[in-house]
Amino acid sequence: MTMTQDSDGRLQARLIAGLWRTLANWRPAALWRLSRLVGPLVQVGSRRERRVTRINLAQAYPDYSETVRRRLARRSLIHSSATMLELGMAWMGDPEKVEASILEVHGRELLDEARAEGRGVIVLAPHFGNWEVLNFWLSGHFPFTAMYEPPKLLDLDPIIRKGRERRGAELVPTNPRGVAALLKALKRGETVGILPDQTPGWGSGVFAPFFGRPAYTATLLPKLVARTEARVVTGVARRLPGQGFALHFLAADERVYSADEAVSAAGVNACVEAAIALDPVQYQWEYKRYGKIPERLEGRPDWKRYRLY
Repeated sequence: MTMTQDSDGRLQARLIAGLWRTLANWRPAALWRLSRLVGPLVQVGSRRERRVTRINLAQAYPDYSETVRRRLARRSLIHSSATMLELGMAWMGDPEKVEASILEVHGRELLDEARAEGRGVIVLAPHFGNWEVLNFWLSGHFPFTAMYEPPKLLDLDPIIRKGRERRGAELVPTNPRGVAALLKALKRGETVGILPDQTPGWGSGVFAPFFGRPAYTATLLPKLVARTEARVVTGVARRLPGQGFALHFLAADERVYSADEAVSAAGVNACVEAAIALDPVQYQWEYKRYGKIPERLEGRPDWKRYRLY
């Protein structure tokens, strides 16, 4: 049984890598047109993604009508499809062409000012637009370090790692050794990237509001800030459909600098909400952001009643 699973995984990895290589030098306009064909298929064929997207949108925008939220869900899945199809471009495409696809950069002065003061910069990069394009730009313009966890399809690991490192980024593991590397980079006045909207394992986070509902949120940020006095900035690569990308760097909610982990986590989630407000359909709503719930941590026997998913 294990051999069959391994064989299937290798085949799946080869097919995915082949797709990325095929699409690597497609122009953003062509990739967007393909996404508009693929997105509706995901909407119809991927029950889980469709269901989770609708649940999350209902939580985030309860005042919207069901019709409006369904329209947002359809558009969101098109953008999520675009992100997956653009990975080959971000990781394997001609670097000059990828750089040329970045048509606007807003808020770069936040990064430059911090570096001029000799301070490190922590970029909170939520799953919005195409975060791999953001990684491409950051690693090409600044000394850049980011945490990296190998994919479930291990045969894709060298491809993804090579793509993310090709502009000089340093990838570090998601463990204490990786945290130590982030601290050293920040103390050197460099830039590091953190994904603020992934649910950490139990014991590595606290519950903080995200669109009004408690979401288990990592507490890595206040630890890094307390030890380095780094500047915190939110960064996203917003898709300009059929054209390219606009980078946005936003000043962080002041609560992220709090030594109180719960307060800092609330600030982190506020930063993610501010990024989403740029264009809500570009957020990856199909991720189970509320997968962990307070009732389970409290050990309530009826905790399953409170689950969203």
